Amino acid sequence: MTALTGPGGDSAVGECLAMFPGQGSQRPGMARHLLDTYPSARLLFARADEIVGRPLSRICVSGTAEELARTEITQPAIAATSLAVWEILREAGYRPAAVAGHSLGEYPALVAAGVLSLESALRLVRLRGVLMGEVAREVPGAMAAVLGLPADRVHTACEGAEAAGLVQVANYNEPLQTVISGQAHAVALAAEIAVEAGAERVVPLDVSAPFHCSLMSAVEEEFAEALTDEPFADPVLPVISSVTGSYVHSGEEARQLLRRQLTEPVRWVDVLHTAEQRLVSAYTEIGPGRVLGGLTRRTLGDVLTRSTGDARRLTAFYRSLTPVDWRSPIAS
Repeated sequence: MTALTGPGGDSAVGECLAMFPGQGSQRPGMARHLLDTYPSARLLFARADEIVGRPLSRICVSGTAEELARTEITQPAIAATSLAVWEILREAGYRPAAVAGHSLGEYPALVAAGVLSLESALRLVRLRGVLMGEVAREVPGAMAAVLGLPADRVHTACEGAEAAGLVQVANYNEPLQTVISGQAHAVALAAEIAVEAGAERVVPLDVSAPFHCSLMSAVEEEFAEALTDEPFADPVLPVISSVTGSYVHSGEEARQLLRRQLTEPVRWVDVLHTAEQRLVSAYTEIGPGRVLGGLTRRTLGDVLTRSTGDARRLTAFYRSLTPVDWRSPIAS
């Protein structure tokens, strides 16, 4: 297991899980501090713009919330932002014990682990966003987070709503937060049943497609063909899959898991428990937002979490890695 030492050779950074966020972590201006400060981020975004065929560097600095909410834009924008943060920290010497990504976040995690190239990951994410957007336009789908109810009782609520249509568990985010996904009227009925069963509340999610349920099977074959076209290497860092909650052992397994990820739930609780068993002592969110840090604390309790989602937090972590010359990444 790789230990990462802090300034002076101490273990201040500790055994780290690098966590890459998924859709929902985007926000206007989320890469402004990266592009203003770090030359490596500017280089990465220039490559990303070319690969994706969209001005991600502009969108991630000055795009509107409405623009960023479009799935075909959201996914490559978050992936590029996360990969820019990863590149900044990697250059500073950051070496986590393992990596994991929440749904979309699994793509930058696989880049960090050497399984996918930047080019392959962004091509796949671009297509993933387009295909999911097509499902959103054809199916009146919805997602909702059920809070304060154990996952097994959320399952029961979904079963109770089956007569109204398809609704399934999409995310096991934390012990008392489970996301459901499916046809809009069935999701609404399952939410009512969950509240009657004791859920504290149900929060409709502002997403454009019913992710991680069998409605996504409509685009599975097309996406599988694209997966076949891209090279997958065996991981050089341990990767914990959000599909299984356990380790990915080969590039070919990673390829198959990305296909399954379209229609199967995100098992984030299992990911965190697997990391905990590895004696991970610090959990660092690599990319925009602080969603994963909150899920980590509410699942594992009093553990060290770090965010890199804004200038202040990224600078503090960067400086803990590079004590000699803090000005080195800053453009003159």
